[in-house]
Amino acid sequence: MITNRISIGQTVSQIKGNIVSDMGGEKVMLSVKNGKYYNLGGIGGDIWDLIEEKKSVNQLVSTLLTDYEVDQSECEKQVISFLELLLNEGLIEISDN
Repeated sequence: MITNRISIGQTVSQIKGNIVSDMGGEKVMLSVKNGKYYNLGGIGGDIWDLIEEKKSVNQLVSTLLTDYEVDQSECEKQVISFLELLLNEGLIEISDN
């Protein structure tokens, strides 16, 4: 398994071509490219929606901090961890600002 490290200053965005549905408040996705289903969950679904257009990881964290009661360092850690899973599955792309 490839492990990619994402930093707070990088920009992330969805790779198009996935089928996403809302199932009882949680997002589920079918990756047409790799034929896998993913349950993004509630917060993961929010992150997915936020990165429809390119957004910095820092912007993502700031938005989530206004929507959820969470410590900033914990939010950064969890967001980066989630994004790295998406990146390893080929579902997002990253770029340096």
